[in-house]
Amino acid sequence: MSVLRSVIDFAIGDAQAEKAVPPTGFTVRLTVFSAAAMAFLVVFALALSLAAGRLADLWSDELARSATVRISAPAEQMAAQTEAALNVLRTTEGVESARALSLDEQRALLAPWFGPELPLDALPLPQMIEVIETVKGFDGDGLRLRLAGEVPGAVLDNHGRWRGPLVSAASSLRLLGWVSIVLIALATGAMITLAANAALAANAQVIAVMRLVGARDSYIAQAFMRRFTLRALAGAAGGTLFGAFALLLLPSASEEGGFLTGLGLQGAHWFLLILIPILAAVVAFFATRLAAHNTLRSLT
Repeated sequence: MSVLRSVIDFAIGDAQAEKAVPPTGFTVRLTVFSAAAMAFLVVFALALSLAAGRLADLWSDELARSATVRISAPAEQMAAQTEAALNVLRTTEGVESARALSLDEQRALLAPWFGPELPLDALPLPQMIEVIETVKGFDGDGLRLRLAGEVPGAVLDNHGRWRGPLVSAASSLRLLGWVSIVLIALATGAMITLAANAALAANAQVIAVMRLVGARDSYIAQAFMRRFTLRALAGAAGGTLFGAFALLLLPSASEEGGFLTGLGLQGAHWFLLILIPILAAVVAFFATRLAAHNTLRSLT
């Protein structure tokens, strides 16, 4: 309750103390604009980080238990080798299911590269078998040896060669997004510190008069902290709204577009935008506090 009361008192402020803070001017514009611009950038950094996280989880979950058997054989032997490979897979410990992909499924897989009208019947394509592992998984080396002995044209691919780098790349993008948010917060704090220093220095005479009538430095600093915090809050709120509107204009997620069409926020993640103006206000509060402490001490 005391914390809430302190916040309310801080928001209301003191009319006498507010006289020490310039109501207009360069410092006001710098604070509001920098907070708005940085909040706009944070929206996209947050969207990038969350989208990359979704992508990493998707690739990790969907590909962790999947593998593929590719069978290359003459047309007259394809059916027999496919059935032999399925028999090997069904009797392999750690294999939950195995099924041969149909012609339509293989066409769908190749459509992004060759178009939907690809004449698969006229092309010597291998037969693909989808393999789903159990939680424990199977012995890849042992399965390869069995396939080599019973189905000479079969090749096992557990996706490990490219799954790891893809998940690692998506995780790195997620980390880059969070690092960007931290750097943006630090840059915002630096700009607000400069603006607060300039405002304090410009009102040195007013501050001197207030000291003569008994005002303490903490009283004066509180006024600057309140004004700059509220300005940063208002600017960041505007920048966040503009960033959210820009996200809404991005294409929605689709299989055809892949990752580039899934950069927007999804579900409850939209509520995270509420935290951006609050973060800007917190940064402004501590940046102004530091600036007021250093500048008021130098004006003594």
